[in-house]
Amino acid sequence: MTPLLVALGGGVGAVLRWRLSVWTRRSGATPAGGTLVVNVLGSFLLGLIAGWGSRPDWVMPLFGVGLCGGLTTFSSHTLEVVQAWRDLERRHAVADLMSTLLLSVPALMLGWSMTL
Repeated sequence: MTPLLVALGGGVGAVLRWRLSVWTRRSGATPAGGTLVVNVLGSFLLGLIAGWGSRPDWVMPLFGVGLCGGLTTFSSHTLEVVQAWRDLERRHAVADLMSTLLLSVPALMLGWSMTL
């Protein structure tokens, strides 16, 4: 049952990632900016889920591993940063790397702290 929960959550997370990326790009964000949005949001959601003390056993596979795993994407983020660097958009590449660290870690901590 657990693999099915992970697969279901992952599918929903992947579609949600795609929709949010399209929306942020249409709003003027760079490709890396769209990925940054989903990574920060996913970090916040994972913090909420991880900090939920008495959660049912199915919550982490469905939402933590599946949804948040499908929503966030380190591999796409890395590709976009390298492409920006190779395209001589080095300020964007460095800014995105720093933004990801400076926003995603606190977002996870905020989500987690909201459950205490």
